[in-house]
Amino acid sequence: MEKLADIGLIGLAVMGENLVLNMESHGYTVAVFNRTVEKVDKFIEGRGQGKNFIGTHSVEEFVKSLKRPRKLMMLVKAGKAVDDFIEQIIPYLQPGDIIIDGGNTHYPDTIRRTAYVESKGFLYIGTGVSGGEEGALLGPSIMPGGSPKAWESVKPIFQDISAKVDGNVPCCDWVGENGAGHFVKMVHNGIEYGDMQLICEAYQIMKELVGMTSDEMHDVFADWNRGELDSYLIEITRDILGYKENGEALVEKILDTAGQKGTGKWTGISALDLGVPLTLIGEAVFARCLSAQKDERVIASKVLSGPKPAFTGDKKVFVEDIKQALFASKIVSYAQGYVLMREAAKEHSWNLNYGGIALMWRGGCIIRSVFLGKIKEAFDKNPELTNLLLDPFFKEKVEAAQAGWRRVIGAAVANGIPVPAFATALSYFDGYRSERLPANLLQAQRDYFGAHTYERIDKPRGQFFHTNWTGRGGDTASSTYNV
Repeated sequence: MEKLADIGLIGLAVMGENLVLNMESHGYTVAVFNRTVEKVDKFIEGRGQGKNFIGTHSVEEFVKSLKRPRKLMMLVKAGKAVDDFIEQIIPYLQPGDIIIDGGNTHYPDTIRRTAYVESKGFLYIGTGVSGGEEGALLGPSIMPGGSPKAWESVKPIFQDISAKVDGNVPCCDWVGENGAGHFVKMVHNGIEYGDMQLICEAYQIMKELVGMTSDEMHDVFADWNRGELDSYLIEITRDILGYKENGEALVEKILDTAGQKGTGKWTGISALDLGVPLTLIGEAVFARCLSAQKDERVIASKVLSGPKPAFTGDKKVFVEDIKQALFASKIVSYAQGYVLMREAAKEHSWNLNYGGIALMWRGGCIIRSVFLGKIKEAFDKNPELTNLLLDPFFKEKVEAAQAGWRRVIGAAVANGIPVPAFATALSYFDGYRSERLPANLLQAQRDYFGAHTYERIDKPRGQFFHTNWTGRGGDTASSTYNV
């Protein structure tokens, strides 16, 4: 009898190749297919040579090479390509077979596809996979959601190949129904945008204001990576700042215009749809957009003037302040991201395990850090925690960092250095801890020009009032609603 594969994968780009090599190294036989079939032969004759792979040259051959229930994973470009492959696969499936999308798919598409595939009698999983090419090969963070009945079939494979932390605990567990897995991966990527922007702002302050060299900054990040900021992104920043080309730091030769693939934007849009103040990730996305306007910025730099950075304080003390600003802002970013997940769970009736999500992010993924262990502890202690800032550990850390955080932002503003993520994090913190905000005036303005009504502090919540502010208006008010 011809040998059948335990799982199959469509899409032999870098991530796909590394992921199937990971699967095979854990004892699984893997079928592979690629739209450009020459890639299949190249892989089988190259990195896959002598290993337990089954190379296939058509969708039909690919599907028929799998054990039942068939587990077919796609790592292809998000969008139409996923829908096209689903349509090509379905005619060869039998009830209970499982289609898995491991790409960076927008979660509403996964909600739609889960319903569609289930209506045909099959099962569907949309899973986030994070860790880049190295993570795919050595152990990524995996965030599956979709058809709950599919989980037991894929669980052994996914947990075997995932990263492990805290005594061999896999960075993979079931997230929730339909689009939950891809939603959590989207938020992960949004937080990644925020972490990267915060690190870049710390770098720019050290370089432009303090006048530090790349070697000095390399040493600072190396020191930070041994403490509470220990994380993959701090680690690679240390390495980048220490990398030389012809004796000079390569990072200073790289054009200052950033790219993006859309997951940060999706996170911001979801926050707007759900009414969540996801300010730091939003600013991180806009910072990339501003960086992309390189030609305009070059022109503007010759027209618009501002203060020339001049540092006069104690360098060592100020660098410690920068560390505190980075840590406090990071807490705010994760707090906002978790609020977004909580609101999405309400909207879509997902039962998300917030401590479990932090554990999944502890290893393998781009935002992996020691910090996430504290988030898991916070939600383990209080699964109903509404905001990380209210957890005793994070409350204490933010309050301890507050003075340095404010000094750094004040110095940056005074010296004309943009710090959108640091500043919006502090603004959120100050707004969140404020019993009273100026929205009373805002509501009066809305009522003045549009009769949108307002509530009163001397009346019960839920009662709405309208004032004829000019004496020329009537008593008719607009209906009350929130977008």
